[in-house]
Amino acid sequence: MTIERTTHLERLVAAKHDGFVKILTGIRRCGKSFLLFKLFKRHLVSTGVPKERIVEIDLERKSFARLRDPIALGDYVRGKIGHGTGWTYVFIDEIQLCRKVLPPGVDLSRVHPDDREDAYVTFYDVLSELKNLPFVDVYVTGSNSRMLSSDVATQFRGRGEVIHVQPLSFAEVLSSSGRNPDRARVLRDYLAYGGLPECVLMPDEESRRNYLAGLYGTIYVRDIQERNKIRNVAVLEAVIDMAMSNIGGLTNPTKLANSMNSVMQVKTNHATVRSYLKHLENAFLLRQALQWDVKGRRYMEYPFKLYATDLGLRNARIGFRQTDVSHLMENAVHNELLLRGYDVDVGSVPIDTGKDENRDASRHEIDFVVRRGPETVYVQSAASIYDEGKRKQETYPLLHSGDSFRKIVIVNDPLQPRTFDNDGIGYMGLVDFLLDPHALDFR
Repeated sequence: MTIERTTHLERLVAAKHDGFVKILTGIRRCGKSFLLFKLFKRHLVSTGVPKERIVEIDLERKSFARLRDPIALGDYVRGKIGHGTGWTYVFIDEIQLCRKVLPPGVDLSRVHPDDREDAYVTFYDVLSELKNLPFVDVYVTGSNSRMLSSDVATQFRGRGEVIHVQPLSFAEVLSSSGRNPDRARVLRDYLAYGGLPECVLMPDEESRRNYLAGLYGTIYVRDIQERNKIRNVAVLEAVIDMAMSNIGGLTNPTKLANSMNSVMQVKTNHATVRSYLKHLENAFLLRQALQWDVKGRRYMEYPFKLYATDLGLRNARIGFRQTDVSHLMENAVHNELLLRGYDVDVGSVPIDTGKDENRDASRHEIDFVVRRGPETVYVQSAASIYDEGKRKQETYPLLHSGDSFRKIVIVNDPLQPRTFDNDGIGYMGLVDFLLDPHALDFR
């Protein structure tokens, strides 16, 4: 079954012929290769591009093993580029498998130690050369274990364009669920098992659970360990467990380290936790969302929030024990906002009640401060607002933000209509939000 990746495909199409190397990054098994080699290729062919003008190289396959030498890779691609008019499209899967090599005839002992690294040829050199060829458009996928956004920014400054691929959205999962699917059931499964394509297409819950549980040990932990040369894997595993257990809650490295020391009996410190969290973020397993002081117009380094890139992986990691809908829902809303191209922070609103002149203003949370271009929207994620006290709790910081930005509350209620209250705060249901890419535009 083919699951369409409309949002990501549109970004690839928009990037055609822009003069940059297109680098598809993202968590392992999120569908980068399928997006490029199946969906984008289908698009090219449908627009009249001859198949012989599409050069496909999968460096994981043994038949292409010799092209893991960047010099051989460059020679191979140049030999495949067609003559005459028309563009040639070059697809290279798992580009990080292309190792650095010394060109023939180079004696490293005769190169000054400070210059020896520059004596090697890398895939960065080859891709930069290919992109400068006339009518050649280059696309690559990279594993998160060795090719991170930070690497691309350093090596491809001004020459590469990163297209980050996320797991399937709820809308994409729903589209794969047959005719007239039960939206409530699909949403329940999505919050439990996430959006990794292979997992979504599995026939039963046991298969999904086993698949997700196996990925951590065989791929993700090993990737992080090898890339960052981590010796104490037990501490890394504990940081992963603690981080995944704390999605959607304000925290900081010291708090996490203290919990690991006291609850998990794993000895560590805040510096190690902070470092390992950055490794997890670089591997696209989670994201740190910083707090934005709404009135002070500044970022606060601590505390921050953690959100899992894929809820299925998160739930599998902690044994499907913590199934609090409010946190799972908040994580899903966060991921959807990122997919739609918004910058997403956590809002903090200081509110002085005047009850104690010696006390600083207490801080209240807005789940998301959402920005795209000049637009700013405040978003609250609420499992329920049936109780008037709960509704007031959710809207209190919105009413005290001190500005006129639009304010929306997303509720996990399939019957929640799009409506506004007397204070101008908008309300909509979770499924409604997840299925409408323009949901935040309603006024």
